Order: sequence, then structure tokens, then C-alpha cells
Amino acid sequence: MDQIIDIATDGRHLSRDRGFLKVSEDGREIGRTPLDQVAGVIVHAHGTTWSTSLLVELAERGAPVVLCGPNHAPRSVLMPIEGHHAQGGRLRAQWQAKAPLMKQAWKKIVTAKVTMQAAALEAVGQPSAPLQMMIRKITSGDGTNVEAQAARYYWPRMMGDAFRRDAKASDVNALLNYGYTVLRAATARAVVAAGLHPSVGLHHANRMNAFALADDLMEPFRPLVDCAARRCTADHGAQVDTPNKQALARLIAIDLPLGGALSPVSVAVTRLATSLGQSFEIGKLSLVLPKPPDALTLASLGA
Repeated sequence: MDQIIDIATDGRHLSRDRGFLKVSEDGREIGRTPLDQVAGVIVHAHGTTWSTSLLVELAERGAPVVLCGPNHAPRSVLMPIEGHHAQGGRLRAQWQAKAPLMKQAWKKIVTAKVTMQAAALEAVGQPSAPLQMMIRKITSGDGTNVEAQAARYYWPRMMGDAFRRDAKASDVNALLNYGYTVLRAATARAVVAAGLHPSVGLHHANRMNAFALADDLMEPFRPLVDCAARRCTADHGAQVDTPNKQALARLIAIDLPLGGALSPVSVAVTRLATSLGQSFEIGKLSLVLPKPPDALTLASLGA
């Protein structure tokens, strides 16, 4: 089972030890995890140190190391430079992809996201019919910006009328930042493993964003974080503490309907990235996108 390793206590040292990621404090081992199970490492704490051999091992497995700021949003991501046996061809196909294919891909991503938002609202007892209507209006490239219209309807009903999504704010916004960071790490890993370049996005095109494609592909999965953050806040408060972080980190193991079966989120993002890479190569879009889980699963996220 893929695991996210979170380092939140100052002064920890991370190293490799016979196939394990070992965490030490003052020369004393306090925990270890098999390297093959590490999906990503998220570091919030000051004074964290690590060995070069560990970083090399993580890179060989495609596991990112995410360095976060005080608001739990990522400030740096360490990723491998190689990720797929056919990386050269995939990268050329990605760079040469035609605009119509890119726009159709973004339409499908937005459609999947709004569909997941609608299911999330239903799971918490809120009406979703307006979102269902908006889905029918999504055009190639989302030229009418249905994504933003859906967000304006979605957030007050998911988090309350007073809520404003602000990545720099505290409380539930910080919880969302942390959950999105977990999701972004898993998606960035999937993008590199698929032989794609993470900075060449479908929609996100900020030249300062080195992980634009990861930000694109994680969009359909964001409502899972929203549901979990809502439940965490109701059950434990909105602090970014150990219980809430553990609940959000477990999201990558949640099963989603995918291709007639159930697959964990970590597998779903990998299949999505791989299908996009294959679409670039053949010049025809065929994305593998998840469907929302049942209402009971959505409502219990974060519990």
C-alpha cells in the first residue's frame, strides 16, 4: 500500500537503511517504512536533514519530496529526471500535441471534476442539480469557464456561506492545502512515471509553476480532499494536527470506480497520466477518468 511520509517534528534525520526509509532523532531510530511503499515525503519541520543515498533511492522509485511553507502549501518539489522507458518519445509527443486535443482533454478533466463535486454535495446533503446542469454546458477547453461557475456554487454549500477559499488563510484552508499537497505529490509522481513533463500543462500555464500538468490532472480528485477536510473540521476541529493529517494522507488509498473495477486514488492518478501520455502519442484522446465513489464513502472521508 502506498504511503505518504509526513515530517512535522523539528530536528529529524531521514536516511536509507537496507531498503527502508529510516527516521532518526538525536541518533536514535524512531520509525521506518519500506522504500517500495513510499508514495511521497512531505516535510514541514525545521532542521530536517537527509542523506543523499535516500534521495537517490526515492528518485529511482519516482517518489517526490515536497517541502512546505508555514501554510502547508508546497514550496519545492524534488522529482527524478527519468521516469519511463519511452520518455523521449512521450515528451516529444507532449510538446507537439495539437491544441484541439489539449482542449478536449481539459473539457474531460473539468467534466470529471464537476461530476465529483456534485457527488460530494449529495453526500453531505446539499443539492447538486445546478452542477449537473453546468456539466452539460462544458465546452472544449472550458471556454465558458464552467469550472469557476461551479466553484462559486460548490464552496458555500460544502464549507458554509462564510467560507472563502484562500491558500494563505488558516484553519480549514490550511487543511485543504495539506490535503491538496498529498494529492499533488501522488499526481506528480504519476506524471513523471508516465514519461511526461510536469511543467507542460493542459490548462495551468503559469511559467512559475513547474508542476502545471500535475495540477491539471489532480482536479477531478480535489473534492475527495474537500469532503475529508469538512469531516475533519467537524470531528476534530480545523487544526493541521496529526490526526487530521493522517486522515488526509489516507485519501490516496480510497477506492474509486475505474474501468469497471475499484482502484485506489494512487492507482487512478497513475492510469490517468498514462492514458494521457498514450493519447499524446497516438494523437487521439482516450483518458481513463474515475467516477465518484458511493455517497457513504464520500461522507465518511476524514473520519
